[in-house]
Amino acid sequence: MDADELRGLFLFESLTGEQIDHLVAIGEEVMFDEGTVLFQEGEPAEHFWVLLEGKVQLLRRTGHDLAHYNVMDRPGVWAGGFAAWSPGAAYLSTGVGAIPGRLLRVRSAALGPEVQAWFPFAVHLIQGFFQTVRAMDAFTRQREKLVSLGTMAAGLAHEINNPASAIARAVDALQESSETLVASPSDLADAGITTDQLHALDALRRDLDPSSALVDPLALADREEALATWLAERGVAHSWQLAATLASVGVEPDWCERVTTVLDDDTLEAGLQWLGGALASAALLGEVREAIRRISELVGAMRSYSQVDRASLQLVDVTEGIESTLVMLAHKLRAGITIERDFAPNAPLVEGNPSELNQVWMNLIDNAIDVMPDGGTLRLTTRVDGDSLVVEVGDTGPGMPADVQARAFDAFFTTKDVGEGTGLGLDISRRIVVERHHGEIGIVSEPGETVLRVRLPQHA
Repeated sequence: MDADELRGLFLFESLTGEQIDHLVAIGEEVMFDEGTVLFQEGEPAEHFWVLLEGKVQLLRRTGHDLAHYNVMDRPGVWAGGFAAWSPGAAYLSTGVGAIPGRLLRVRSAALGPEVQAWFPFAVHLIQGFFQTVRAMDAFTRQREKLVSLGTMAAGLAHEINNPASAIARAVDALQESSETLVASPSDLADAGITTDQLHALDALRRDLDPSSALVDPLALADREEALATWLAERGVAHSWQLAATLASVGVEPDWCERVTTVLDDDTLEAGLQWLGGALASAALLGEVREAIRRISELVGAMRSYSQVDRASLQLVDVTEGIESTLVMLAHKLRAGITIERDFAPNAPLVEGNPSELNQVWMNLIDNAIDVMPDGGTLRLTTRVDGDSLVVEVGDTGPGMPADVQARAFDAFFTTKDVGEGTGLGLDISRRIVVERHHGEIGIVSEPGETVLRVRLPQHA
């Protein structure tokens, strides 16, 4: 490589002859042809590239496509080298030869000490710039994670609140029914109920079908009114209160008629009070059991979503992750949104980080819900395509214009109102899918339908 050629480049016009000679010593000339990939976006910027001759296209990833970003067509234009003053810095674009040419390539590790000695003040400025930008980037991405965590926590709290409230109501009601049961033995004895009558009553209790209690409020009110009338006609005290208890556990007037074949008028009230307390206690315990089961399921879904007790890289059941995400977002899925699932049977497990992939599903599904404020259909699909698993998240929202699609995966780009989005959800999803799992993510949209398609290789 000719040192005089470097002296003629605008980039090195202020360097001394000795500095140019140092640059020639630590650098090398690289020939390239059309289509030659010189460096790739996201990879460590371990080399500093200076164009000597020819043309290099600079491409950036948009979705799963590489879009033209800029061009190096003037001798002296440079790219990369960031690792010289910021260890771990990556290339911001992919360089591909447009026409044959030559480049000067210098290792960043070798360039750093030279530039530090030649321009110490400039190096301090560059280092400060990199540190500031990286700190801002880390802060904003951390904020996006906190937003995602807040969404998940709000959803979980909302879902747990319902069964927790049911348990609290059932415990209060259990206290009343327990008091009735405690008082029942003396009331039964005072009424003169025999052992045979008590056995017969208990047999009637066991014959009752609890599923008949599962009726709509209007039907329950009609049942309660019919029972109250039946009890009042037979002189039972507090008929409305007892009718409400019996109706809630599925008792009908016809069943009460069977009780009259066992008890007479003197023992009817005491026997029904005991039956009401026993049936109500059993029903309330069933409610508590169901609420606890629901809380247990929510905790299990939360653990599955967060993957807190699993290794970072493992074989991932994508369907399980999507279902866990739906549980976390259940509080947002009740506003007229229908879910259509079309999951591939026996879908293969894919190698990946489950918590990161679940963050992708959270971002995609949450965005799909947000574009359907008045309701719609959320379509979730998985299918096998060769050695990859394809996941699609579709919505029946207004669609995504072409200009929005082109920038959808850019950092900080958002179409949401101020305060509603950070513009990092799809950018983080792209990084997770493309850079972390070597997959693809893209958008297919038309008015009335938008589909986010993720392709994950089975072996990362």
